[in-house]
Amino acid sequence: MHAQRTSPGFNASAPQSVPVFVAAIAEPLLAVSTFLAVTVLHDEPVNRAVMILCILMLVLVFPGTNRFYERPLNSAVDIVSAWVVVLLILGLCGYATDSLKFFEPSVLLWWAAITPLAQFACVMIGRSLMRSHAAQPESRRPALVIGAGALGVKVAQALGSRHSYGHDFIGYVEDRQPERRHPEAADRVVARFDEIVDCIARHRIKDVYITLPLSSQPRIMRLLTALQDTAVSIYFVPDVFGVNVIQGRMRNMDGVPIVSLLESPFVGINGLAKRASDIVLASLILLLVSPLFVAIAIGVKLSSPGPVIFRQRRNGLDGDEIVVYKFRSMRAMDNGRVVRQATRDDPRITPFGAFLRRTSLDELPQFINVLQGRMSIVGPRPHAVAHNDEYRPIIRSYMIRHKVKPGITGWAQVNGCRGETDVVEKMAARVEYDIAYLRTWSIGMDLRIIARTIKLVFFDRNAF
Repeated sequence: MHAQRTSPGFNASAPQSVPVFVAAIAEPLLAVSTFLAVTVLHDEPVNRAVMILCILMLVLVFPGTNRFYERPLNSAVDIVSAWVVVLLILGLCGYATDSLKFFEPSVLLWWAAITPLAQFACVMIGRSLMRSHAAQPESRRPALVIGAGALGVKVAQALGSRHSYGHDFIGYVEDRQPERRHPEAADRVVARFDEIVDCIARHRIKDVYITLPLSSQPRIMRLLTALQDTAVSIYFVPDVFGVNVIQGRMRNMDGVPIVSLLESPFVGINGLAKRASDIVLASLILLLVSPLFVAIAIGVKLSSPGPVIFRQRRNGLDGDEIVVYKFRSMRAMDNGRVVRQATRDDPRITPFGAFLRRTSLDELPQFINVLQGRMSIVGPRPHAVAHNDEYRPIIRSYMIRHKVKPGITGWAQVNGCRGETDVVEKMAARVEYDIAYLRTWSIGMDLRIIARTIKLVFFDRNAF
């Protein structure tokens, strides 16, 4: 179980790197250890079925290495939502293989209840230990930020948010005149470039972050030369403020360092994990709601003349056109060059259709799209082709959201960006959340979005 935050993190050479690594290994082992302990306490044998289940848990339980930096409530939601999905997958496997009979029900119930509590307790203990360790003077990492511009301020703010975990922001190093510095940085300049070595010695600096623009290459080279005579760790923060960096990472291409600025997060093992989770969850959901499918189909047919399933052209992965399925909720079906969005009290919506839209039941056929590979359970919501043609010229980076398959639910929807986008600002906010999802994706984040979506189905008032 793994979750990420949208805020930046500086983990390199930080004092918390060792406990985070330990947590990544320990969390799957904790689920296994809890199961074995409950089994032994119930005087049940540790047989072949038990060992197979332990191996499955080591594969399915994703470590949450960032939970130490989240708020306790967010950590609890991550743990519980991810654990519920793990239990559903294991239950489906047990039902399909008829292997549930090999386990004592009381063992499974106690194990399912105790494991998330144990995981949360370990996270809280880990947070406390990391903060205690960071409080020691020898564990602090005083840092300088070279460059008092907008990018330098963002790095300083990120360092400040990690103060309790060992990072100390000392100040900026800058040669420019005060009027050319960022207003928030004006009072925190502690040295000029030619004073940096003395400043490092005076403040016992351990980390230096260079945030100068690439146009300052000669100055950067002089600084690097000076810094190499010290023992500090040096980090270069690329000046890419004008670029939406999506899954940026360093690559090696036959000895040539390559920095990716915009790339789909679902490549390699991430792509396999995403597709596997989509197939398992979509199959399970369709199996569970199949009786509801029949009831809704009858309700749609009786509510108004027309087909049960509404097929709409939308843009999917890489902007390619796909066909998306929904239960029909309107009397009229717009699917041409101009598509009018649904509004509150829209006369086109049938009474039964209003109920479907309010509870999101009209989206259920899209799980078939997921099995077809056209969509994912979690991702940017697909917009009508006509809406894409309308918004892509006026909203910056609009089409980046098509670097992944569209989803039934998404980060934008669980953060309130749902319903009618009657002004451009609402669509821009939705796109911003979609890009944040691409930038910080993880399996844990998907599980959190699914959990929050289930809550919104019952309490959302923006659906119509």
